[in-house]
Amino acid sequence: MKKAIVLLSGGLDSATVLAIAQSEGYECHTMSFDYGQRHRAELLAAERVSKAFGAKTHRVMSMNMRAIGGSALTDDAIDVPTTGVEENQIPVTYVPARNTIFLSYALGLAEVVDADDIFIGVNAVDYSGYPDCRPEFIQAFEVMANLATKAGVEGHKMHIRTPLIDLTKSQIIQEGIRLGVDYSQTVSCYQADDSGAACGVCDSCRLRKQGFEAAGVADPTVYVNTH
Repeated sequence: MKKAIVLLSGGLDSATVLAIAQSEGYECHTMSFDYGQRHRAELLAAERVSKAFGAKTHRVMSMNMRAIGGSALTDDAIDVPTTGVEENQIPVTYVPARNTIFLSYALGLAEVVDADDIFIGVNAVDYSGYPDCRPEFIQAFEVMANLATKAGVEGHKMHIRTPLIDLTKSQIIQEGIRLGVDYSQTVSCYQADDSGAACGVCDSCRLRKQGFEAAGVADPTVYVNTH
């Protein structure tokens, strides 16, 4: 059976990516990251989603990105914005080098379990302006991956798979519903509470709400603030 590493944050997008990978016949090895983010609810959500889809293995990698800071998600002195993102500006919820680091861990595991594909839920349509969610970044990382690994040198080409890259949030939700994703089990909020309840006002909550509305699907999210 072909194998894949699936980066699984516990949010809406990554849960959909796992469903897609499984539907394509991959043996899935999921990977989450305890990197010093504001809450652990998303890690619990990732574990639930991984188990629900019968992933072969699930790993939680630990690192201290709070020691770097520079993001509202890793520095309590920086507030999570609740008034939207300014056009043409990278928001303070961007975590410096996060996807580069996450993909590097996934690349290492891919070599160990003999997986040629790494799935990540980056999106270039309904996203917050993060530079490491762009197609150019993914293409560049794939080139690097095949230069930097034993597998790549020996001719086992690594592929970075981004099935959501050109989809709107509503299209992602529709695809997930078709594949049986239970979105009530996911957590997308940047500042969810310990139970996983969403703030309802951050940029991630805004995009999630709009996605369900546009998809014509009832939003199962528990919001603390419904305005």
